[in-house]
Amino acid sequence: MKPPFSYLDGKISFGQGALRAAAASAVVASIAIIVGGGVVRVSGSGLGCPDWPTCANGALSPTPEMGLHAIIEFVNRLLTSVICVVVGAVIVVARFQREPRPQVTRWAWAQFWVIVLNAVIGGLTVWARLNPFVVAGHFLAATLLLAAAAVTWDIVSRPDHDTVRPIDTSATMQRQLAWVLLATTTALMIVGTAVTGAGPHAGDSSDVQRMPFDWATATWIHAVLAGTVTITAASIWRSSAPGTDLRRRTTWVLLALTAQVGVGITQSATGLPNTLVVVHMLVAALVFIGAIRVFLETAPHVRATCST
Repeated sequence: MKPPFSYLDGKISFGQGALRAAAASAVVASIAIIVGGGVVRVSGSGLGCPDWPTCANGALSPTPEMGLHAIIEFVNRLLTSVICVVVGAVIVVARFQREPRPQVTRWAWAQFWVIVLNAVIGGLTVWARLNPFVVAGHFLAATLLLAAAAVTWDIVSRPDHDTVRPIDTSATMQRQLAWVLLATTTALMIVGTAVTGAGPHAGDSSDVQRMPFDWATATWIHAVLAGTVTITAASIWRSSAPGTDLRRRTTWVLLALTAQVGVGITQSATGLPNTLVVVHMLVAALVFIGAIRVFLETAPHVRATCST
């Protein structure tokens, strides 16, 4: 039996422009998933729809009587449908490229399966009544989706001959620093879930279980990791030649980190206002994308060629 897509071979095709647009849309949608989750948390709407996959009483959508929290949670759930459509477009456009690039198709499918994973964890989050560890897993799955989308976008932004491939382990100093940058940024995101899980924004009522960590200690660890990320990014920036893609990408990371520090300090000084918590999550997503792109740019075969 022939695969479904095989029936369309030779009938439709897409160019690189369509692929870049689809991949960029997937990145934007992935960021929207993270920001949407932040809005749900700070607004206390995590259990606005108290069931899953339905909202309540067997109905998929909330009723007006359920109030604003139910609407916020329902709209957040709809974002999953939106990103499914967007990633589906990436899969189709990648599959029917005039010059096929199998690596892009594989990464597009990776996004799809991470969406499935995140949807399942989202359901478990509701069933577990916002258990903070399950909520943390939900956020990290969204971060994994963002990573897959960012890698896909980076690949399609390069010339066809400059596709990302397995990297030689004999890395240069920049490559080693890029590994440190990616690892510490990932750790920063993970510890961030502990800061949130032990902090005041439970996602629903104050009765929701919190992580059994000292919030101040978790915050200090988070700050130390942020400092490590900043120092590492600055080291890569200083070692890179002016005008190169590596210098430009590292500049982007440093600008995002500077903004994040400003947001973090303001949060601490003003008692964690809801709006700044959401902004903090948005900028965190941008920092993570930047770290991934720096990591990919330090691949030996990429550094030896001229990329876009």
